[in-house]
Amino acid sequence: MMLSLSQPLRRRSSEPHYAESVISLDPTVFDHPIRRDILHLCVTHYRDSLRQGSASTKTRGEVAGSGAKIRQQKGTGRARLGDAQSPMLVGGGRAFGPKPRDFSTKLPRKVITMGMRVALSARMREGVLGVTTHLDWPCAKTGSLSRKIDELGYRKTLFITGEESPSVGLARAIANIPSVKLMNVKDVNVYQILYWQRIIMDIKAADYFEQTLKKDILLLPLPLLESTSA
Repeated sequence: MMLSLSQPLRRRSSEPHYAESVISLDPTVFDHPIRRDILHLCVTHYRDSLRQGSASTKTRGEVAGSGAKIRQQKGTGRARLGDAQSPMLVGGGRAFGPKPRDFSTKLPRKVITMGMRVALSARMREGVLGVTTHLDWPCAKTGSLSRKIDELGYRKTLFITGEESPSVGLARAIANIPSVKLMNVKDVNVYQILYWQRIIMDIKAADYFEQTLKKDILLLPLPLLESTSA
């Protein structure tokens, strides 16, 4: 499977031009069969982990006040009432209200790994995933980087780098642009890959995905055909 290199933000003179360069990608990572159910599981798992679960309300036993009965049970012609903390009254407790809880869900590691393969393959088939030689920017000026991104048409793009410490100038400049984002390859998840309209990664990031997500497929030897004499 071959993919043309997209134009890098900064190309050194010693590097080949992007139109003349190709990179070979592992088909088990970037050409996986699409599984929408796996993507749904991974996205739900990630979004559940973002929920704080801090909502809390008081029950009738936690509301301050007297526990005396408001009025007698019979003889008034009005509805029966207990104490002032009843959920039926304004200022009373809430019946079956929310309490602090953990909304996070568990998902097998194999499912998450498959989700990454499916997400990368889906963006590849959509034609919105590109690979560049490296991600770099010579200065930390946001204005010049923003104009360069507009020139390349890279708005609403997620940039993924495989460098342990990305370029300081690029990290500082891109942090002030709301329509793009720079992430380390180890922090990327299925939700991020599907959320952004375009994905641009450097070669080190592509190599990291292949090393961590590739599947070892056993190739069986072809049977030998015996030649028959006429």
